[in-house]
Amino acid sequence: MTLSAADRQRIETLLRAHRLVVFMNGAPDAPERFFSHKICRLLDGLGLDYAHVDVSADSKLREQIKAYGRLQAIPQLYLDGKLLGDSDVVERMAGADELHAALGLPAPDRTPPAVRLTQAAAEFLRGVVRGKGEGTVVDIAVDPQFRSSLRFGPRRNEAIAAEVDGVALQFDLASARRAEGLSIDWQDVERGPSLSLSHPRAPVPKPVRWISPSEADARVRAGTLTIVDLRREEERALARLSVPFLYLDEGTHEIRNMPPQAPLAVLCHRGERCWHGAQHLVQLGHRDVYAIEGGIDAWAADVDASIPRY
Repeated sequence: MTLSAADRQRIETLLRAHRLVVFMNGAPDAPERFFSHKICRLLDGLGLDYAHVDVSADSKLREQIKAYGRLQAIPQLYLDGKLLGDSDVVERMAGADELHAALGLPAPDRTPPAVRLTQAAAEFLRGVVRGKGEGTVVDIAVDPQFRSSLRFGPRRNEAIAAEVDGVALQFDLASARRAEGLSIDWQDVERGPSLSLSHPRAPVPKPVRWISPSEADARVRAGTLTIVDLRREEERALARLSVPFLYLDEGTHEIRNMPPQAPLAVLCHRGERCWHGAQHLVQLGHRDVYAIEGGIDAWAADVDASIPRY
């Protein structure tokens, strides 16, 4: 593709708007492709300030930036108007601290944070890691509001590694700085045992509370509550709410983009799964979360008799 003068000027105007610019699919808080998610995680993990340009809905711009950088991959990262590379190149640079050097920043502090695991949490995490196979570690993320989450995954070269009580942990750079003082416990809660991550600087959420179907219905209609239906698509087809709701078929992006103070109520079939789902939303940083008593079955019995029961 040959770029016209107008095409080139359009791209250079975008590049002049910020020192560090990534052309990607989607946005940093809702990337649409794996490699766009990867590059945002790397940049966010390094604590770098950057601008993004979403090319997913602009096929012309997508082809123009490929021609401009002479690189077919998306995403592409530019520094001071010059192409650094795709997500793989950025990953390599991040792991070698070359990105900070290119930005004229001092090499980051890679000292592992002090994290506390209770004996019960350490035993549980060691068991999961063994079950998932060699090379699996506990990947911990701590966002700017000190809300913490963990998942299990492979070692990343650019990550900061630590070992606590025989459990291999890893952090991106920004999370490592924020994770100082983090505690992880394995607790019995009302609906069963679960991991609990607590940070002294995290906002304190309200505990998960039960809400009746009738109260949830009234609040949804008043616009003061959002329902999150945990059930799979085939279950929802059997018995569907007549009020608006969100679901998790494509992950939690839409929910995570909601303000943390927005009230949410989790729905399942008979109320047996929604407590765990609500606890998960609290772990994601939501501060006002309910579990709907009796699930869709109770909703059909108490609120809307037109909903089939199964």
